[in-house]
Amino acid sequence: MSQIELIMPKMGESIMEATILKWLKKPGDKIEQDESVLEVATDKVDTEVPSTHAGVLKEILAKEGEVVKVGTAIAIVTTESGANVTVSHAPSSPVAEKKIESVKTPAHSNGNGSIVHVPDFKSASRFYSPLVKNIAKEEQIAVAELETISGTGAEGRVTKKDILGYVEQRKLGHTINTTRISSAPLVPASISGGDEIIQMDRMRKMIAERMVDSKRISPHVTSFVEADVTNIVFWRNKFKNEFQKREGDALTFTPIFIEAVMLAIKDYPMINVQVDGDRIIKKKDINIGLAVALPTGNLIVPVIRNADQYNINGLAKAVNDLAKRARENKLKPDELAGGTFTVSNVGSFGNVMGTPIIMQPQVAILALGAVQKKPSVIETPYGDAIAIRHKMFLSHSYDHRVVDGALGGSFVRRVADYLEKFDVTRSI
Repeated sequence: MSQIELIMPKMGESIMEATILKWLKKPGDKIEQDESVLEVATDKVDTEVPSTHAGVLKEILAKEGEVVKVGTAIAIVTTESGANVTVSHAPSSPVAEKKIESVKTPAHSNGNGSIVHVPDFKSASRFYSPLVKNIAKEEQIAVAELETISGTGAEGRVTKKDILGYVEQRKLGHTINTTRISSAPLVPASISGGDEIIQMDRMRKMIAERMVDSKRISPHVTSFVEADVTNIVFWRNKFKNEFQKREGDALTFTPIFIEAVMLAIKDYPMINVQVDGDRIIKKKDINIGLAVALPTGNLIVPVIRNADQYNINGLAKAVNDLAKRARENKLKPDELAGGTFTVSNVGSFGNVMGTPIIMQPQVAILALGAVQKKPSVIETPYGDAIAIRHKMFLSHSYDHRVVDGALGGSFVRRVADYLEKFDVTRSI
């Protein structure tokens, strides 16, 4: 008999910790190799963790609800053969550490005769790790000020990187003087007897916080362009049955639109940037995020990495695959990270246009409206004529800190140009 530690696996290059949602097995249960043992949640996606060995689950080291760092032992599995493995219990999680309050007085002397004000974290509306608290005390950041920092950790928690970045901006004089917008409304909701109260799930709370943070961080401006996509409609109608028969999947408009976006990004690379304090990071890769509505009503944004390296056929397969696995909750954490520009197809809901909210730290997002038949004036060799054309609106929201109207408007116009000049002689 031997004992093997089940370790919290690394689930993506940017994932450093995960929250244990539910244990699927209990101590004493027999488990097979690669059988799912528990469900975990990261700030990217929910997923299941399989056992690396067959045997019996002897002991659970991390409870449901705990936030556990990658590489930490979370359970012990007893196997039939092999040498015994020394098992060390997982360190206390941030959830457990939350109960420890080291701050007992509001201020103390720093040894030089001056008074250093110590934040009272009892008034905080969210959890802060001991490391973040120590940095806040050293930098004399009040709790009200700390609450304004946008957290990138699990459940929106402020990480070491978040607070150090804020401290750097603080030194430059770029602080936020308003209090953090919390989930509680300024005016309390009125509730009557017949009203139904629905508690937000974890994903909805995360979406809500990120949307509020994005509107606070980025001054949003939206430009609109109407595009004539008649040629695309006829081309798709010509090939969609052939594509369905050959690939076993649908040929939608989305990959064609993404191709036009990718081409326009190459023409206007300053749309493909991110903001880091007073620095603009010009991204080399073109990674297109695709907003997908889930059956729960929530929204998730998987990413097509290096979209400029795909042809239409490859983009169609990538779009269908990511959308399908998103709805089935089978995405990998890395497939939700690294986006540099996002596309949202609001036309799938029958909407003609929208004002989408930017996915931080990106600086732009494009909403694709519904394709509609409209009477339109067209030029012919014999003069102007009215004809029925297929048209759609493109709504481009961008961060006015770094994208001015000329760039934001020119970019969406260029997307429309690529759509209108679509080569109908191409094959798929």
